[in-house]
Amino acid sequence: QVQLVESGGGLVQAGGSLRLSCAASERTFSSANMGWLRQAPGKEREFVASISARGGFKYYADSVKGRFTISRDNGKNTVALQMNSLKPEDTAVYYCVADERLRVGVNWGYWGQGTQVTVSS
Repeated sequence: QVQLVESGGGLVQAGGSLRLSCAASERTFSSANMGWLRQAPGKEREFVASISARGGFKYYADSVKGRFTISRDNGKNTVALQMNSLKPEDTAVYYCVADERLRVGVNWGYWGQGTQVTVSS
């Protein structure tokens, strides 16, 4: 069982930056593919970014390409999402996710509790 705990959300002005972090409790984290999803009020959950177990493959939603960067540190069992040039439409609850398979959709096996990101205009 993989337990995921997000941190780093908050309120930021448009154009600003935030860094989300996710800590995993399971020793097998280094073999798990990781990702970030988000859900805005009244909208469906959407894929944001994912990274393979060793970090060699990374995928991004078109809406965040060039602005967001996903990374991981297998020695610390953490995955991060650096978010730059934030826009009001990035406002959402962000979820850290993990799975045995590398995915680019919303169907992941393990989820964190979510962290709120609010971007003011």
